[in-house]
Amino acid sequence: MSNVRMIAVNELGKRIGEHHPGAKLLDREVELVLELRDAGFTLAAIAEKFDVSKGCIWKIVQGYRRSQVAARHLREVSVT
Repeated sequence: MSNVRMIAVNELGKRIGEHHPGAKLLDREVELVLELRDAGFTLAAIAEKFDVSKGCIWKIVQGYRRSQVAARHLREVSVT
């Protein structure tokens, strides 16, 4: 049996978002990080909630990380 999932990539064909091999948070968690920051939570409180560094949260909030928009999606098939 095979599973198919769509992988978001940038204009260079590199994986982005939760599909990037170095991703620490899911896309939905990144959305929640931004919502919590808008609600007034501190970077430290958000970092503790998601068990990541304060620097990781700061980079997301500032737009240095996880700010790319998918240029296209690729189909990934895994056989189980």
